[in-house]
Amino acid sequence: MFHLYLRATTFLGARLRTLGNDRGMSTIEYAFGSLAAAALAGVLYMVVNGNGVVSAIEGVITDALSNKPG
Repeated sequence: MFHLYLRATTFLGARLRTLGNDRGMSTIEYAFGSLAAAALAGVLYMVVNGNGVVSAIEGVITDALSNKPG
């Protein structure tokens, strides 16, 4: 019985050591990371090209150019 316990603990210890050895993203993690980055870029593109942002930037530029130093 002790022999089985020793084998199980040795196996689990070796498995935990290999799980802790993470040298980088795996393929699926890389795919999800790339997908998340592309989705964020798409959302930012839609926000920046929206009417509210464009009109706000135009307003800031117009106000800056129309104000005369006093």
